[in-house]
Amino acid sequence: MKFLIINGPNLNLLGLREPDIYGKQDFSSLQQFILDACNEAGVEGELFQSNHEGAIVDAIQGAYGRIDGIVINPAAYTHTSVAILDALKAVSITAVEVHISDVSKRESFRQISYAGMACIKSFIGLGFEGYRQAILYLKDYLQ
Repeated sequence: MKFLIINGPNLNLLGLREPDIYGKQDFSSLQQFILDACNEAGVEGELFQSNHEGAIVDAIQGAYGRIDGIVINPAAYTHTSVAILDALKAVSITAVEVHISDVSKRESFRQISYAGMACIKSFIGLGFEGYRQAILYLKDYLQ
């Protein structure tokens, strides 16, 4: 079983970016955490991060026919990108949404998740652990 784990804009700045919200661990720590979680779950993990909406759409489209499930943290594109929603719907790959912070307790514009409309579940506000939970949930769901 192979999962694509997508991280959106500014997540590459973890550790620098608003550490009171996102924590002090850097992006390479997140990547290692995700790969370790995949290994523990017995799934292959492919990592992708981009600050560019079109690149994320391309990654989702490129997953068609070769990826079993998607874990996605669209970051700021969560609240703006119908293109990412449409790409997830188009490929029909089962997807789970993750957010490091609890977006439900943040600014009002963060209360809508377009990508989440194409996901079977969301893990919000659990920090890095949300990725592990998403991977385990997705694996169980697909089996």
